[in-house]
Amino acid sequence: MNSRRKFMVMSAAASAAVFMPVANASAETGSSYPSNVVYTSKDPGVWAKKAATHLPQVEVENGKAIIRTLHPMTKEHYIVRHTLIDDKGNVVGAKTFSNTDEKAVSSFDLPAGSKGKKYFATSFCNKHDFWVSPVNL
Repeated sequence: MNSRRKFMVMSAAASAAVFMPVANASAETGSSYPSNVVYTSKDPGVWAKKAATHLPQVEVENGKAIIRTLHPMTKEHYIVRHTLIDDKGNVVGAKTFSNTDEKAVSSFDLPAGSKGKKYFATSFCNKHDFWVSPVNL
């Protein structure tokens, strides 16, 4: 009888734990992303000295978003990918680079009605991880 009671108590505790709200790491860091997982201008983490050459920069021209990462492209160290994502998580465009590409520049057609909306430009470096720049168009 004692083992059945322990089983019931443990089952109830496990069920309650599944439905309890979990604190988000971002609440502790004051950022939308966990520190040292995703890097931003406000939270460059361990790569603070690398921000200038790793943060994606976005310019809008003629209905296109142009993403640039001012990073050298060498065999050993280069930008692997750019992605443009809307505020709902939809991928607007993505471009994968090679270490033989001269520059990390990509261009994506913006959907109709993009003006005034928030987007996220991403840049991934093969040595210095994943960088995100929020962009209000």
